[in-house]
Amino acid sequence: MSLLYNKDAPKRATNLTVNMDLLAKAKEMNLNISSILEKALIEVLKQKKRESWLTENTEAISAYNKHIEENDLFSDEMRTF
Repeated sequence: MSLLYNKDAPKRATNLTVNMDLLAKAKEMNLNISSILEKALIEVLKQKKRESWLTENTEAISAYNKHIEENDLFSDEMRTF
């Protein structure tokens, strides 16, 4: 599986627009906003990549499920449960 992003890529300063009160409260609590943003972006990217993969593979997944439904798993007779 390919990596989600290059963890070794250099950091880049950027400008963001954030609710002033939210930003003030985060600073009061000494929160690392850059780290929080990176973690949130990773989660959003993971979810989007998952959604994209499922969309791209819907037909194959359906065909596989239909095949299993019609033919069972090859190992069904070996199950002990």
